[in-house]
Amino acid sequence: MPAEHAIRRVLIYRLGSLGDTVVSLPCLHLIERLFPEAERRLLTNFPVHAKAAPAAAVLGDSGLVHDYMRYTAGTRSPGELLRLAWSIRQYRPDLLVYMMPLRTPEAVKRDKSFFQLAGVRRIVGLPEADTEEYRLDPATGMYESEAARLARNIAELGEAHPEDLRNWDLRLNAAERKAGAQSLGPLLGKPLLVCAPGCKMQSNDWEPENWRELMSRLWKRYPEYGLAFAGAQEDFAYCETVGSGWGGPKVNLAGKLSPRQSAGMFAHGTLFLGPDSGPKHLAASMGVSCVCVFGARGLPGVWFPPGNRNEVIHHRPECAGCGLETCIEMQKKCIRSVKVEEVELAVMRLLASARERAS
Repeated sequence: MPAEHAIRRVLIYRLGSLGDTVVSLPCLHLIERLFPEAERRLLTNFPVHAKAAPAAAVLGDSGLVHDYMRYTAGTRSPGELLRLAWSIRQYRPDLLVYMMPLRTPEAVKRDKSFFQLAGVRRIVGLPEADTEEYRLDPATGMYESEAARLARNIAELGEAHPEDLRNWDLRLNAAERKAGAQSLGPLLGKPLLVCAPGCKMQSNDWEPENWRELMSRLWKRYPEYGLAFAGAQEDFAYCETVGSGWGGPKVNLAGKLSPRQSAGMFAHGTLFLGPDSGPKHLAASMGVSCVCVFGARGLPGVWFPPGNRNEVIHHRPECAGCGLETCIEMQKKCIRSVKVEEVELAVMRLLASARERAS
């Protein structure tokens, strides 16, 4: 590794959306600690017609990165690839940190060749062909998390310690924290459940009827609590349906807060409830315990929220590991087998633990 003082420009390659960015936080903190004086740019995907990357909405002015470089995920346009290569040559990074999601050896090899052609001399994080997989813990049956896999791949830089929630710090500023708190209105200061039931993938959707029944049970059991919903604008109606089961005070903030303002709101929650979707990582990064309902499309543990005060309810039927975003043939057997009673009991256990810690 070049001497620290020789690293003036770092390019970080990480694509994805909200959750993909949040799970990279421990590695981003490590890179900042190692190269505090270097300019750090993130090469990431931008939505069509958008001026900012999804990562920018998560990282904000945290200082973990200073700028963004545009990439269209999956592009095969020679013109766009040439423009990107030229932009990288112009930037002249002393170091490229490769933090991509799991990819085939062929894709990794293509990436390496592209960056070398773009003038990058030093790359850290390129996985070896025989190690680019999630490691299984036979004692638990769980696989390493995506955050742990990323940390392992760049371990030659140092230890990112994704098991330590301090390395998930979003560094919210005062305005973001204030916006999150004020969004709760009269619920601020009350015991609070926060819920983001919407998700992008059909196979991850526990469905509004289940969430609504859960809310009805929880309201009867915990009438002193308030309920706050979060999510994207397109989740607003979904949250309204789910919230119809809650007879107590509630607020639907779906589409009304930025990701970082949502994190500021989550900080006031006693417990987070949601499926396998990005908001659970935001909540967990703020130290909020999570109860999550997972399907079985992926490997257990990879996308579970960080921390040791969470409960993930998931079943592994014979079709587990399918990788499907839309499940038709098996009718979402895995996630539909999760009963409301199971999730209710998980909530009861975590709230009882929270009360014990507070006493």
